[in-house]
Amino acid sequence: MLYQIPSFLLDVITGLLGGACLLRLYMQYHRVPFGNPVGRFLFALTDWIVMPLRRIVPAVRRWDLASAVAAWLLVMMKYLLLMLLVGSLRPAILPLLSLFGLLQLTVSGLTALLVVYAVLSWVPGASPLLKDLIDRLADPLVRPLRRFIPLVGGVDLSPLAAIVLLQVGAIVIGNLLTGVYSLGR
Repeated sequence: MLYQIPSFLLDVITGLLGGACLLRLYMQYHRVPFGNPVGRFLFALTDWIVMPLRRIVPAVRRWDLASAVAAWLLVMMKYLLLMLLVGSLRPAILPLLSLFGLLQLTVSGLTALLVVYAVLSWVPGASPLLKDLIDRLADPLVRPLRRFIPLVGGVDLSPLAAIVLLQVGAIVIGNLLTGVYSLGR
């Protein structure tokens, strides 16, 4: 219990802040405008870590690497604090462990995006502004699958297929994460 509660709280904080950094990166890559409430919320939540990193980490084409590095540093801080809590500090594996943790966070965020996308497609009175934003973010994930998955009774199953593929990826990343963690022993 003394490990589970701090671990849960760190997961929530890292998921919120790191996920916001990753969403900021994803929205900038797809040139989604930030003038909406979600964009303003992301800037307010992430500017404190992304803006100082921008002085050191330049963008590469449409990729805002400062946002990616910020998310990676937040995940690394989580693992560092958990290692210190357990009393098993392994600095040699921390960067690689954090990279796989970042991939895990990315998969979780994309899965959540697709769930929201699917739910909003069923809700007739959804906010057009929010629906448009979610559509613009989810479309690049489901568009390639639509070529192979036909509509079934008028229902688009491509979001479900994308979620299944992401969960398979999450299983692979989870196993790699366990392998990396056991390297440091």
